[in-house]
Amino acid sequence: MSFFEDDEPRTTPVRPRRAAGTPAAGAGALDPSAVRRRRAIFAVVVVLLLILLALLLRGCLDTRSDNALKDYNREMKTIVEDSDVQVGEQFFQLLSDDTTESAQDLQTGISAYRVSAQQQLERARDMDVPADVRDAHQSALIALELRRDGLSAIAEEIRPALGDEGETADTAIAGIAQQMGAFLASDVLWQSRVTPLVRDAFKREEITGERAATTSNFLEGTEWLDPETVAERLGQNLTDGETEDGEAAPGLHGTGIDAVSAGTLTLQPGDVVNRIPADTESFIVTFTNQGENDEADVQVTLTIEGTEGDPIRAVRTIDTVARGQTVPASLSVDETLPTQQAVTITAEVKPVRGEQKTDNNKLVFQALFTP
Repeated sequence: MSFFEDDEPRTTPVRPRRAAGTPAAGAGALDPSAVRRRRAIFAVVVVLLLILLALLLRGCLDTRSDNALKDYNREMKTIVEDSDVQVGEQFFQLLSDDTTESAQDLQTGISAYRVSAQQQLERARDMDVPADVRDAHQSALIALELRRDGLSAIAEEIRPALGDEGETADTAIAGIAQQMGAFLASDVLWQSRVTPLVRDAFKREEITGERAATTSNFLEGTEWLDPETVAERLGQNLTDGETEDGEAAPGLHGTGIDAVSAGTLTLQPGDVVNRIPADTESFIVTFTNQGENDEADVQVTLTIEGTEGDPIRAVRTIDTVARGQTVPASLSVDETLPTQQAVTITAEVKPVRGEQKTDNNKLVFQALFTP
């Protein structure tokens, strides 16, 4: 043994360094299938999150659309109620008020209601309209325009109607009665277009608990379409259309049929076969006094002739038809209509006293009543 043996430096074995990124001994490498599973789970989570976001976004859009539709309906309901009550009811009360001092006062009052009707129309025009009710809104605007224009025309006619000038007053009264037809048209338009279309929009969007905007009717009653009623409410008397000896008054006399309808179906004359629901209960024969005089006791007839059985006949007499007035005469059919057989429908306005031209007093239609 060397004396310096213990002083010699000791050497320790040096382990080789592990290269960066090399797994340590005993640590297994990642399983490729585990990596694929993790990626698949991540993709599923992402897809679920996207679906959830889409559902949330759709829910927000649906809620926004539903709220817009509800807001529209509520605003339109307020407008039509104001039109019916604050304008319509007040207007007819004014016409029937015996305490009105003068024609000027009456004209001023009607003009004020016309201003209110214009304001209601402007409110409707300024509304935000959802796409689902655009057609309904267009019909509502037309109805409100009819009310405004009717009031405007009546305001112009009221002073001559209250005058003592005979035929001039008669003409003005007939004009007022004719404008009552504009009010009736506005009511029908609202009931047949606006309310059903809004109701359909609610149904499509599955909105419940909302009553579609509807009218309680602007026109107080269909009797206002008769010049006699207008004259009576205004405290006036119409002159007779005949001379004292019963002869026709001077000037042209005559009527002409404009159209015939069964319910909402306007019949087409000639060889066209009109298919009419068999449950139709009445027909509307619309005609116009084309002469220069008021006419009285105008008879309207409708005859249905088929290949079997006796003809079906409906008759109505219109008491008074003012010069230039268009009258929708409703004729009720009480008998059962023949189905599945060709029929001929003839509508006729009987010639009035002094009428010479009668080729436009009758229309003939081919039809088939369907169950």
